[in-house]
Amino acid sequence: MTDGSTRRTVLATGAAALAVGCAGCSNYNDNSGSSSSSESTTGAAAGQALAQTSEIPEGGGVVFKDQKVVVTQPTKGEFKAFSAICTHQGCTVNRVADGTIDCPCHGSKYKIADGSVAHGPAPRPLPAKSITVSGNSITLA
Repeated sequence: MTDGSTRRTVLATGAAALAVGCAGCSNYNDNSGSSSSSESTTGAAAGQALAQTSEIPEGGGVVFKDQKVVVTQPTKGEFKAFSAICTHQGCTVNRVADGTIDCPCHGSKYKIADGSVAHGPAPRPLPAKSITVSGNSITLA
């Protein structure tokens, strides 16, 4: 900081670099490496069909990016739903694999049965979301 740089210049430059480094974290979308996960961008409002039960793999789940929800089937016929927004820094989770809901940004993993943290840095579980299962149809409640 001796050659004309001020503290404000250094802080502004550092903040700009940090912002560029994090840009796109919530838009990161890589579904590679798992046959038990998928993603849907089908639009569905509360009360409208989100998925068919047959589309949610047993022991896995599906991320619905547009609705910011992930639906899992931990055991046969048991369906759960959670927010798809990571509690660490707000990135969108991108896959369900090996019994966890995974965030691509910093490696957080959540258990498909209850949304609890299986691997940090996430500080809290994924919040539960309300769904209704009627026949073969899953809807947002």
